[in-house]
Amino acid sequence: MSLCEAAYDPEVHGRSQITGPAAPGERIGRERKKTAPERRRVRAIGGGQTAPAKPYKPRKDIGQQRDSATRTQQPEQERGSARERQLAAAKEERRKAAQARIAARKGGAAAQSTAAPKAKEAEKTATKLLSKKKKTEVSPNYKPAKASGLSRQERLKVTRQGEAKLRDLVIASEKAKGKKVKTEKDLQHRYTSR
Repeated sequence: MSLCEAAYDPEVHGRSQITGPAAPGERIGRERKKTAPERRRVRAIGGGQTAPAKPYKPRKDIGQQRDSATRTQQPEQERGSARERQLAAAKEERRKAAQARIAARKGGAAAQSTAAPKAKEAEKTATKLLSKKKKTEVSPNYKPAKASGLSRQERLKVTRQGEAKLRDLVIASEKAKGKKVKTEKDLQHRYTSR
């Protein structure tokens, strides 16, 4: 098998992220969005039914190579400047401090402690390490709220129907008491003035 055949092996080519040179306006990499059955997030479509949520719209700049200069901060000073040396020294210092913390963690001691710990402190630390973390138990009576499956419009419609029914009941009870109810405003005034 020649090198060229290995490079274009169909099995490897199928697994590759970059499938080939893109035509203008065509996606460069592989389409990684989930298909409708794979999508977990759902939305109510009405009538107690749910459907997979719509995927995001494709970006307008698909197929265009983005220059790294537009995405990353470019150096403002010449290479080897005093500021750059200072940044490198600070980075090295942080790296050494991180290595010291890792070494201390592997040793089982605190990062800053250089002197040997006292016997009582060591015993406390050992007890803390050996003690198991307490599990937070969920109440057995807890039941998560079920999704209604109604769309926003349907929920609003049900709410409005309930409010209308309640208003009718209030008007009927007011009439039964022998009070005159002309309009809804009259009713609201009577209940808010109390």
